[in-house]
Amino acid sequence: MPNLHQLSADQLRTLAAQLLVQVEEKDQRIAANAKAIQQKELKIDQLTYELAYLRRLKFSHKSEQISALQMTLLDEVTDADIAAIESELESLKDKTDTAQPKKKPKRQPLPENLPRLEIRHDPESTTCSCGCQLRHIGEDVSEKLDYLPGSSQVERHIRSKWACDACETLVQKPMPPQIIDKGLPTSGLLAHLLIAKYADHLPLYRQAQIFERAGVKLPSSTLAEWVGVCGVQLEPVAQALKDFLLTQPVLHADETPVPMLKPGNKKTHKAYLWAYTNPANAQHKAVYYHFSEGRNGKFAREVLQDWKGLLVCDDYSGYKASFKQGVSEVGCMAHARRKFVELHESGKSTIAIQAIELMGQLYAIEKDSQSLPPDERQEIRKQKSKPIMDLLLKWLQVHREKVPKGGATEKAIHYSLKRWDALSRYLGDGRLPIDNNWVENQIRPWALGRKNWLFAGSLRSGQRAANIMSLIQSAKNNGLDPYAYLKDVLERLPTHKASQIDQLLPHNWQPSNR
Repeated sequence: MPNLHQLSADQLRTLAAQLLVQVEEKDQRIAANAKAIQQKELKIDQLTYELAYLRRLKFSHKSEQISALQMTLLDEVTDADIAAIESELESLKDKTDTAQPKKKPKRQPLPENLPRLEIRHDPESTTCSCGCQLRHIGEDVSEKLDYLPGSSQVERHIRSKWACDACETLVQKPMPPQIIDKGLPTSGLLAHLLIAKYADHLPLYRQAQIFERAGVKLPSSTLAEWVGVCGVQLEPVAQALKDFLLTQPVLHADETPVPMLKPGNKKTHKAYLWAYTNPANAQHKAVYYHFSEGRNGKFAREVLQDWKGLLVCDDYSGYKASFKQGVSEVGCMAHARRKFVELHESGKSTIAIQAIELMGQLYAIEKDSQSLPPDERQEIRKQKSKPIMDLLLKWLQVHREKVPKGGATEKAIHYSLKRWDALSRYLGDGRLPIDNNWVENQIRPWALGRKNWLFAGSLRSGQRAANIMSLIQSAKNNGLDPYAYLKDVLERLPTHKASQIDQLLPHNWQPSNR
């Protein structure tokens, strides 16, 4: 720097102008650097969130809490370990120790309808060592539960022939109609085959191996033929189930990918399974599965057709066309909550915790009112849930302005605000659920099944599986034994009137007397 005392006024003015320019340039560089740092921090936050999310997908559970199936398996392992440890401790105890009497759990009596095999344990001799004859004074009886592998039996249908010698007339009663005329299987065997394949997820080749171990050789190709015939025969019942659902004012909808074999090249491509069901609190529960070769919205219209009602679904665009044709959208609070759960688990966000807590209060209200009639539930929502929803809306709007644009937090907030009308629609109607979890539970059997049978052979086989699983899952939801239901339906179908097919739907079904 020059000596300021030696500079003239003009020189001082020139120097000051130069310094001001330098300061302005530095301010610009600082502002640019600050903006670049902010963008880098935002990118780092995004990558950190994605990395944590992908790690959680690979190494941890994929939902916000352990599923009921996982918890059941965990309980089984824990109970087995506890029993093993107690057994080992018991064997290590000194036999001479005076142990406290162990409290025995109360055993439930075994069902009376189970067959009993009596095994008597009598003394080798009823003569006393003193030479006197022993007298029977009573007995102790204990029951143990045994298991025998599934067995088969043969039905011998004997049709006697009667003839008139005078008029040379032959009289013989015809065979009762069967699903597979002149075939080997009974309706009971066919029902077992369908339940094992579609409810227990046993591929046909495994079932053939099980039959062969039991002494009955049934090729998997033969079993496949029987399944195909049953699928055709049960299709009218499945269609009637779909028609019933289209009379309901409220429906859930969801879809999941299913690999389907491409003809010719033995490769698979992504097909889709669509699930439609009425709410869990409906008196008559029904589920209908639709198999399609894609996820386009036209496949949703193939099922919904001209139906106009309240549709509970996620934010998938395939349903948007229906909203323009008289269908009202009902949002899923679980999807909105899941965004914040993922945000919290990936970055420990305090903002996410606040949103989760507010949504948790809404779910607590739903839990307390789930057994109430719709009108009472609606009134409780008006008094308790609406103020919380109003507070949540203001909270989302305020924090949207505070968080960085384009970040994971902003995206989670934007998801809820974008669908706020749909998310809050349940407040005004007690029939509506708060989320779409019910239909996701109905898709779960397919998620388990595709791990066993790997892919659908064709569009026809996919829809056949969808029809049969629609009846099985609907029977389960109505508290029926799916085997007893299918066995009876398969017995009655050959002679059942088409105009009375509704009688065979799971929610209308009454066992026949035969």
